[in-house]
Amino acid sequence: MQTVRSTVSMASWELCRWSNHQLFAVVLSVLLSGCQKAADIDPTSESDNAQRIKVLATVGMVADLVKQIGGEHTNVQQLMGPGVDPHLYKATRDDMQQIMLADIVFSSGLMLEGRLEDTLNKVGEKRPVFAITSRLPPEMLLSPDSAGGHPDPHVWMDVAAWSSCIDVIEDALSGHDAAHAADFKANAVPLRTQLRALHEYGLSSIASIPQSNRILVTSHDAFSYFGRAYGLEVVGVQGLSTESEAGLQRINELVDLLVERKVAAVFVESSVPQKNMLALIDGAKSRGHDVRVGGELFSDAMGAEGSYEGTYVGMLDHNITTVARALGGSVPAGGLLEKLAAVKERP
Repeated sequence: MQTVRSTVSMASWELCRWSNHQLFAVVLSVLLSGCQKAADIDPTSESDNAQRIKVLATVGMVADLVKQIGGEHTNVQQLMGPGVDPHLYKATRDDMQQIMLADIVFSSGLMLEGRLEDTLNKVGEKRPVFAITSRLPPEMLLSPDSAGGHPDPHVWMDVAAWSSCIDVIEDALSGHDAAHAADFKANAVPLRTQLRALHEYGLSSIASIPQSNRILVTSHDAFSYFGRAYGLEVVGVQGLSTESEAGLQRINELVDLLVERKVAAVFVESSVPQKNMLALIDGAKSRGHDVRVGGELFSDAMGAEGSYEGTYVGMLDHNITTVARALGGSVPAGGLLEKLAAVKERP
């Protein structure tokens, strides 16, 4: 079991401290409405569409940032949709055609895309392919002993760290389309402010959980950055990749943990089968301890397309709010912007 704790905030953030959730909601709501207007503009003609930069992004967390920064100057396609596990993803012939026809390809990097990584590296020898985590300093990355020397790729779980990836997108788009560089730079400003507000919401929400309850048990090790950033002890049944299997010994160890620590809730993930989590619950019950599913979290994929949870802000708002409520914290029922219907309806 690996314990991750909140670390010293990065100097580049210069985070402002707000006193309540309502101020977060007001600021972020205004910023979101402004940025989404730029990102969601539909092409008015074939000519307009042809002039846009054709962008392919591998996963939703990357695509959403690109849409907000690129605005009306980009046409962003996403390779892996909601509920798709990038660790196990296999590219099809159509996918390869999309990659080759794109003007720019953006990936998350750090081997998140697993089997697709080699393909992206080869394409990158002749075409512009950018891993948006490529400039993150080594000290910002986590490298668990079980990862074989590879950094943990789930950086987006720490909103402050993910915000550091904005520069890569802005620079790549500006390099391809210098005429609109000022627009890309302008679009990045409110995006950074959105994410700063979301990060602050995460800090205050998780801090509202009683100290003894701050343990997050999930399907696989996708939440270590989340735990480090917001002050949670994180335990995953499987390793960093969902390709790893949880053995009986691991299940029994975690049942012991649930019983000894009187853990009240565990969390399933939208892109990972639930069988291991159900085994934990059954094991704890056989020993006289009731554990419930605290909710479904978004780990390697965002929510449904067109939904609030299908945006990066909505995804993290959902995770923060779901975890805080299930573990005894005090947060708005519908999240930062009162948009989380599934969480809001949960008793």
